[in-house]
Amino acid sequence: MTHIVSDACIRCKYTDCVDVCPVDCFREGPNMLVIDPDECIDCAVCIPECPVNAIYAEEDVPADQLHFIKINADLARADGWKSITKRKDPLPDADDWKDKVGKLDELVR
Repeated sequence: MTHIVSDACIRCKYTDCVDVCPVDCFREGPNMLVIDPDECIDCAVCIPECPVNAIYAEEDVPADQLHFIKINADLARADGWKSITKRKDPLPDADDWKDKVGKLDELVR
């Protein structure tokens, strides 16, 4: 099993989760983080760290977010999506986006 970053992360990109990850499984894109399923050890320490509740265990992903299982796997291997291991500031307008839903159209791949 792995953990999944859902659309709640899009246009926010809070990075609190990367500080606690013992295996550096997070990958950073232009406006979202994803989890590399080949690196994740299913430890779950990242879940409570996410201020927008964007991270789920794969078996707990809500039905309307199931497509993010494939999105995480695909983007974790995509060119330009590099490992992130240290916290940094969220996107400048993250607070404006943190409570919005249905942000898939905003994802920059």
